Amino acid sequence: MSLESEAVPPGEAVLPGTLPEELRAELVAFRRDLHMHPELGNQEFRTTAAIKARLERAGLKPRVLDMGTGLVCDIGVPDGVWSGGPRMLALRADIDGLPIPDAKTECAYRSTVPDRAHACGHDVHTTVVLGAGLVLADLHRRGLLPRPVRLLFQPAEEVLPGGAADAIECGVLDGVERILAVHCDPRVDAGRIGLRVGAITSACDRLEIALGGPGGHTARPHLTTDLVTAAARVVTDVPALIARRVDTRAGLAVTWGRIESGHASNVIPQHAELSGTVRCLDIEAWRQAPDLVVAAIDEVANLHRAKSEITYVRGVPPVVNDAGATALLRDAMTARRGAGSVESTEQSLGGEDFSWYLEHVPGAMARLGVRPPGERTVRDLHQGDFDVDESAITVGVELFTAAALVDEGV
Repeated sequence: MSLESEAVPPGEAVLPGTLPEELRAELVAFRRDLHMHPELGNQEFRTTAAIKARLERAGLKPRVLDMGTGLVCDIGVPDGVWSGGPRMLALRADIDGLPIPDAKTECAYRSTVPDRAHACGHDVHTTVVLGAGLVLADLHRRGLLPRPVRLLFQPAEEVLPGGAADAIECGVLDGVERILAVHCDPRVDAGRIGLRVGAITSACDRLEIALGGPGGHTARPHLTTDLVTAAARVVTDVPALIARRVDTRAGLAVTWGRIESGHASNVIPQHAELSGTVRCLDIEAWRQAPDLVVAAIDEVANLHRAKSEITYVRGVPPVVNDAGATALLRDAMTARRGAGSVESTEQSLGGEDFSWYLEHVPGAMARLGVRPPGERTVRDLHQGDFDVDESAITVGVELFTAAALVDEGV
């Protein structure tokens, strides 16, 4: 069955911008090439070059960002660079991978780079925006693109506080009226998207803690600062204290990812280190979080006579979807695949630096379903075996092209 007959009821006009089979196959191959060559944040030189080359082949004029990775490309403006006139709809992708090994042993396109993987779907996001750009450029040449569109390929999403802040400083929002994005969701079936008005992700900060004190023999802990115990109490007591000092509806959570201390079973060490994240559903509680968390850590450390050095790295606020931009995504998906292809989604505790763009212009992020329909096993994000149903690429491209065609502006 054709995409057109699936997307609209009989008798209704077919919205242009569906993917021809040849381009669909090319985009799958492009995504697999990116998947085999993941690059970390601010090191995405090969990825940037590949995107740039394909856009230039289509007659477009992409511009590499000042940082040396990532790029923007305007469609439907004179000379390929916006300099006034109607403001643009921006489509954003993130292009970096993660510092984890690819665990897909039977996959022909698994990562070829040791300890690097596209385990969050950024290769899919990149391919979707690239594919949308190629289709929209063709529509523009045919006089069918109603407003200019900016493609934004952003580096370093996985590096707090996120490459979005650097991209904004490079002027990527100049001339932009609103901005859209998708994020792979392995809990949503391919062929569907999840939408939510308001906060769809959470704030995310990073904690680095160093504890210090005189160590000694484990036979005489009373003569030492028992840093192993102190670290263990920080791990358990700080989240408990926070839970009683913030409204539980704010969802402020401290979670640890690393704890290191000591080298011998009979020696109390002089140093301990802990790392973790602070995540929060509510933006007001997020603004209070640094003072609350640091105070709780100091209280617990002092109780055990440990000196604490705390590095609180501010990350990203929640992604708060604008109602109008969310409605645009809903209308676009409905035009392509019918109302049944859109589902409501919950707010996630994951962080996303797309939130920085929404501090400046309205926009929305959709959850792009990547789970093969009927599959029970969820290959979750940030795990080495993460993969997608590649039909999601077509869905994402056609979602974005439809959004560009039906968008009437803010």
